[in-house]
Amino acid sequence: MAEAGKKMSVTQLTFIVTVNMMGSGIIMLPSNMAKVGAISLLSWLVTAIGSLAIAWGFAQCGIFNQRPGGMAAYAEDAYGRDGYFQVFLLYFLSLAIANVAVASSALGYLAAFFPILTASPIATCVGVIVLLWITTAANFGGPSITGRIGSVTVWGVILPVGFMSIFGWFWFHGDTFAAAWNPKGLTLGQGMGSSISLTLWAFLGMESASQNASAVENPKRDVPLACMFGTLGAAVIYILSTTAIQGIVPNQELAESTGPFGLAFAKMFAPGVGQVVMALSALACVGSLLGWQFTLASTAKDAADTGLFPGIFGKATAAGAPIVGMVIMGVVQSVLALSTISPNLSEQFAALVNLAVVTNVVPYIVALSALFVIMRRAGVEQRSYRLNAAVAVIAIVYSVYALYASGKDAVMGGTLVLALGYLAFGLVAARLQRAIAPAAKSQAAAKANLARA
Repeated sequence: MAEAGKKMSVTQLTFIVTVNMMGSGIIMLPSNMAKVGAISLLSWLVTAIGSLAIAWGFAQCGIFNQRPGGMAAYAEDAYGRDGYFQVFLLYFLSLAIANVAVASSALGYLAAFFPILTASPIATCVGVIVLLWITTAANFGGPSITGRIGSVTVWGVILPVGFMSIFGWFWFHGDTFAAAWNPKGLTLGQGMGSSISLTLWAFLGMESASQNASAVENPKRDVPLACMFGTLGAAVIYILSTTAIQGIVPNQELAESTGPFGLAFAKMFAPGVGQVVMALSALACVGSLLGWQFTLASTAKDAADTGLFPGIFGKATAAGAPIVGMVIMGVVQSVLALSTISPNLSEQFAALVNLAVVTNVVPYIVALSALFVIMRRAGVEQRSYRLNAAVAVIAIVYSVYALYASGKDAVMGGTLVLALGYLAFGLVAARLQRAIAPAAKSQAAAKANLARA
């Protein structure tokens, strides 16, 4: 735990939450949303409200349950060890899927310099797989270098997106925006639901404030504030930047782009500036992918060390690199890239994002539903209980709507992943019970000693 004088302020924690969300999630969205039209911007409003409710729910969970494990630990309070495993496994797989989507984003921006990368669906898929393996192999030496690269290159996304949200309006044309509004003739309801999963994708990471509850001076006050302000800040930047682009770049041109922010900067200034933004964005995606590939393997290693995953994931080199786990996850991600192969990069990105959102939202629902149990056990006063319960219901209803809006293909894919998760749990359930039994006996003995004392 951080020393009292070195703990973070609410401003610092808010900044961490915002940066965690604004990695590479936003960078391909303008192109995908342009396929529907500017009316899809209404999805931001629905998702912003839903994300604020989810962030509030996780902040409350983090205040009353500060055990390691985050969402999985929250689920354990209501559903036991099997709930912990299912939430952990689905969230872990969602990260694996999300990394493939990040590789797609990087490939889109690299295609500005190497067009052959997106010349055909096969070339695109091969490019994504090669990029995944390059970033996997780069982590074989351990986390000492790659962990720092991501913290620097992430600014290659944040700076252009932040600039666009504030200054892009000087290049905004109302006629361009009006022409892009509703090219497909959707109803208002269809427009609001058209890009729910894409916009939610940009908010993933909102739960990170609750993971740092022990690092702030007043968790009960600072964690909810950081969650809300961080999510609200990201929402404002997302809405402003994607709306500004719709008024700068003609809709059809934006929909066909694999590097929408680079294209917008080329329109605003000169092609050379657009190329610089393309390069910065590609570096940001690759840097992010480097860090997340290691995090993925490291999470699998931790799970193996506690008996959740097979022991083979726990093998690591002297430098701390779980190479075997990295290779296994590289194979899984390669299969994912092949199974989501699409006519173009943008469609493959959307398919991956929808699947990542489905596998992420199910753990959200399970963990948020545990808040009712967590609050009862913590003896939360009735007024706070009612407020938090109302917000949790809104968050869960939005999450269910996000599942529906992700489309039948993504929901079917998520269901298959969930079914395989039960198979995995069946294989490790006996080992988990053996691991829990000694711990339970130890706790019972400790309670007995306390009672005797």
